Amino acid sequence: MSTTTSLNLIRRVALLAGVALAGVLVLAAPASARPGGPPGRDHAFTLPAAPAAARQVRVQAVAPTVSPAARQVRHVAAGKPATCASGNLCTFVWDPTTSSWKIFDLFTCARYSLANWHGAGFYVNSQTGGPTVTFYGQTGNVVNSFTGTGTGSQNWDPVWSIRNCT
Repeated sequence: MSTTTSLNLIRRVALLAGVALAGVLVLAAPASARPGGPPGRDHAFTLPAAPAAARQVRVQAVAPTVSPAARQVRHVAAGKPATCASGNLCTFVWDPTTSSWKIFDLFTCARYSLANWHGAGFYVNSQTGGPTVTFYGQTGNVVNSFTGTGTGSQNWDPVWSIRNCT
């Protein structure tokens, strides 16, 4: 199978996993982690299982990274509790090198470049003051934009950078 065919298959499986993950997050997340939760408070929740694509597709593992560096980077196993401290935009991407969720706490106002972010994941916005968060594609196109605290699922394949503030 060619590399292009393999990547297309991985992306299709990841997209389907993202749709399934979105339903799990909405049903499993406590009210404080759902959009419209109280501003200025930490969000606590239980992480979902590994994305289906991560369990089914074998590829050479490379850890996801951001630049500039995040305030904090953590790994949390699927099914374990996690938090997103007030003031942060927390992004969750599956790390195939550790078989766990890699959490990036984006605090400093910046445009963060993403590397090796693939498949289904999600974000928790615990920022205060109502900044607009924007996810950008390869050409600088807007993939997703939102204001306000809460959570959302995200297919990371088309996202090349994140600006966590206006």
